[in-house]
Amino acid sequence: MGILYIVPTPVGNMEDMTFRAVRILKEVDLILAEDTRTSGILLKHYEIKNSLLSHHKFNEHGTSASVVSRLLAGENVALISDAGTPGISDPGFFLVREAVRAGVEVQCLPGATAFVPALVSSGLPCDRFAFEGFLPQKKGRQTKLESLKGEERTMIFYESPYRLLKTLQQFAEVYGPDRQVSVCREISKIHEESVRGSLEEVIAHFKEKEPKGEIVIILAGLDKNAKSEN
Repeated sequence: MGILYIVPTPVGNMEDMTFRAVRILKEVDLILAEDTRTSGILLKHYEIKNSLLSHHKFNEHGTSASVVSRLLAGENVALISDAGTPGISDPGFFLVREAVRAGVEVQCLPGATAFVPALVSSGLPCDRFAFEGFLPQKKGRQTKLESLKGEERTMIFYESPYRLLKTLQQFAEVYGPDRQVSVCREISKIHEESVRGSLEEVIAHFKEKEPKGEIVIILAGLDKNAKSEN
């Protein structure tokens, strides 16, 4: 029986690839990639020439059964996403679940994921946190925001630069303009930046400076000792 490897890839800087990740990708029989064009750049950089198959959220339900069959037949398979760790706001969970159900060994390599450096560098408590990923764009969005009013742990959100201001403004309406936040963008890239302060201050910053790149929002949890917030 083969092994399913979940292999993190850099969120920005190519040097964040681990030695083990490169070795595994060179040794497996098949690499599953969210976007073969994007992953092709990374694989070419590290001279990895193994078979590549498209595996993303639109086809994972259809391709997972055949992948599990190959694993059961003794092939080793690696799953990568465009950036970061598969399964974290990226395809991965469904295939892992099906592999586990079939009795296949699953190994997830330690490695890059965007929210960890954003959280640790935010200056907000990182001993306990709630990862929320992407908020619903329309249906259920307000309900979700309201449900987090009593959350005392630091909260983590992923967001598009095109919706960042709207999201921060909604946070200010629901949690109050004084709630502390850190907006980290372009993690590990040349223009990496963290903008920290109250929601009101960070909103003002991005009204003057258009946000660009991949974004992680780190939002402080409710402080029970502080004055009640909106």
